Amino acid sequence: MALASTVGVILFCGLGIWQVQRLAWKTDLIARVEARLAAPAVPAPAEADWPGIASGPDEYRRVEVTGQFDFSRDRLVQAVTQQGPGFWVMTPLQTDQGWAVWINRGFVPQDRREAADRIQPSGDQAVSGLLRITQPDGAFLRSNDPAAGRWYSRDVEALSADAGLATHAPYFIDADPGQDPQALPVGGLTVVSFRNSHLSYALTWFAMAAGLALGAFYVLRADRRLGD
Repeated sequence: MALASTVGVILFCGLGIWQVQRLAWKTDLIARVEARLAAPAVPAPAEADWPGIASGPDEYRRVEVTGQFDFSRDRLVQAVTQQGPGFWVMTPLQTDQGWAVWINRGFVPQDRREAADRIQPSGDQAVSGLLRITQPDGAFLRSNDPAAGRWYSRDVEALSADAGLATHAPYFIDADPGQDPQALPVGGLTVVSFRNSHLSYALTWFAMAAGLALGAFYVLRADRRLGD
């Protein structure tokens, strides 16, 4: 029993220490993301910078890019937002540098999914927003089905292959809100939130270690008294 209790205490303490380390990582991540959200927009990474794009240093960076929308290649990705169920409107923006980037122009409700219901500005457009890392494969238990036009995640590679885009950025941009809050699609609905329960998890593991140690101590002491 003493051996089993010792192993249990060590295991629980190890899990508690691991959660403390996760807490430090999560706290640092939140601080870095908040700093990116507050920073001014920078030019969106160009083709030469694409190999270095990664979620850790780049997700939620504020970026800006200029180009022309190709509305003939719009794709609708199922979404649920604070405004209810509907779709993200994904539109490729062709830059004058010869490459395209997918823009999540915003949200449209299920009953407003037709192209005629949303604005389609012509000419060069300056777009600012949050850089987002591609979301491959689909959603939980629901795979993207390009042939049927069913999209559940913003998978840049699959979207580009379906739309016939040869040179495209490996990320997409969640556009900022437009000047008219009533116009569709509604931009600026990105939710940046990180669950951070590692402190409570750590305290739970440490409490379990302390409880096991105390329980084992009292049981072993009682057995020793009976033996005497």
